[in-house]
Amino acid sequence: MTMKLVILTKSTFFVEEDNILATLFNEGMENLHVYKPGASSLYLERLLSLLPEEHHSKITIHNHYHLKNEFHLAGIHIDNDKATYPSGYKGSIGRSCTDLTTLKKLKKKSDYVFLGNIFDSIEFKEKKSNFNIKQLEEASYQGLIDKHVFAFGGMNIEHAKIVRQLGFGGIVICGDLWQHFDIHRQTDFKTILTHFEKLHKTIS
Repeated sequence: MTMKLVILTKSTFFVEEDNILATLFNEGMENLHVYKPGASSLYLERLLSLLPEEHHSKITIHNHYHLKNEFHLAGIHIDNDKATYPSGYKGSIGRSCTDLTTLKKLKKKSDYVFLGNIFDSIEFKEKKSNFNIKQLEEASYQGLIDKHVFAFGGMNIEHAKIVRQLGFGGIVICGDLWQHFDIHRQTDFKTILTHFEKLHKTIS
């Protein structure tokens, strides 16, 4: 089974970001989630405007949902599992949750769900795993984990092999990719591209 590969941006902006993202699109990235908690609409607009227009349809936004229509993006993603949909919104909606009971509810109200943290977070060290393998195996057996549920939190190449066996429809990569680029010292991002290629092969 081929899983979907979702790339989540770093939570903060950095100088080479638009160049790296544009290159990743050229290398085959099909699903980018722009996640910048607390960022102003102005900064998000600037980042989106710097990315090639032909790739906007592969981008999902996590806040300032009006940008979805302004830039003709793929859809919106709601991180707060208790939040409601924007009034009048029509289009693709993703949700995030951290427990299996909520997952069952959200699957009925969204196109896909990020379930996390499956493993300890790489970018946010204080965020630990919410599940053990036995719980996930049971959820998979019950059909709760399926192609509409993506594994989130601490995902890397080795963990991708585990969640594939559990029946997840995709993986969400963040820290595992961005740790290959030092935003304060590097300008060459070949190591990120090499790692992206490895991830791409892993989920195919």
